[in-house]
Amino acid sequence: MSKRVRIFTAEDVATHKTQSNCWLSRNGKVYNVTKFIDDHPGGDDIILKYAGKDVGAVMTGKEGEHHEHSDAAYDMLEEYQVGKLGTEESIIRADFDAPDDWHPEETKPEDDFKKNEFLDLSKPLIRQVWESNFSKSYYLQQVHQPRHLNESARLFGPNILEMTTRTVWWVVPLLWGPIFSYLFARSLVQFSIAPRVLPAFTVDPFAPLLLLPKVANLSALSVTLGCFFTGNFIWTILEYTLHRFLFHIDDWLPDRPWAILLHFSLHGVHHYLPMDRLRLVMPPVLFFVLQAPFTRLAHILFPTAVANGIISGAFAFYILYDTMHYALHHTKLPAYMREQKRYHLAHHYKNFELGFGVTSKFWDVIFNTVLPI
Repeated sequence: MSKRVRIFTAEDVATHKTQSNCWLSRNGKVYNVTKFIDDHPGGDDIILKYAGKDVGAVMTGKEGEHHEHSDAAYDMLEEYQVGKLGTEESIIRADFDAPDDWHPEETKPEDDFKKNEFLDLSKPLIRQVWESNFSKSYYLQQVHQPRHLNESARLFGPNILEMTTRTVWWVVPLLWGPIFSYLFARSLVQFSIAPRVLPAFTVDPFAPLLLLPKVANLSALSVTLGCFFTGNFIWTILEYTLHRFLFHIDDWLPDRPWAILLHFSLHGVHHYLPMDRLRLVMPPVLFFVLQAPFTRLAHILFPTAVANGIISGAFAFYILYDTMHYALHHTKLPAYMREQKRYHLAHHYKNFELGFGVTSKFWDVIFNTVLPI
């Protein structure tokens, strides 16, 4: 893939429209004619008039008052080719609305790659993204056009790496359920008994469980529950802000292979393959990395007992978020969640720049990013 001609969008070409940086397009090809401007027989003003635009009709004399160019002119133009325009076909549509039993048609990898020259779904994707020759603009255009395979696409070649990218939904409550429960117990014991009595986790991890039967303090339970519900609320903010400002950092994404790969790995692959059952919840390693700075911040800002209670509540709502996310894509649901399913699928298949809430529309309403459905 690294040997393919670089693929651009019309928007890419349109940004190069000055005398010191002048691009044109014709018949799907992209040309950088900056060095030719001063040598153009008709003068530089004619080229600059069409800088950043398609000149196919102009060069044949079918547009404006310009004459038809000779074969020699076309041959000379080929010397300045720097890439080609990618397809602008759109899979997402403004009238999308998912019924309860909605399911997309399967994508045929060979036909899709031949048509779009983006990623070959029959081969590991991570290496293709790293070695890609498409611009950031073309990457963002394509990665937000959902594809669907009946089986999970492969991200890595080696099985040991591939295993880390696939997560069945029940791993989330199975792994993080005991962790949030333990943190709640630890917070409750710390509020009930002097914190200094409770040894550090590394010294005696079972101490909170052994001391829990001795807790008979309703006020301590009330305070712990208050911290827990505060953590629930904080998670809803994190759910919205991480989705909108980290996972959809499209506008600020550098046009570099490492940045595109990071975007694809964090969230792009989910928009590219939104119905992939094994990539609808966060792999444990990824969530561990994402939660680390926030849990550290909680312990810096609050006393240990408060921090543990808040983290417990946030982790509990994270479990709700991830399992609900899976359900929105693949499960028949009660009334409220059916509405959320329509809302979330519209984020994938109608407008990915709105509708960032998964468990609710609350913060979309607050920040005016509600997606009409």
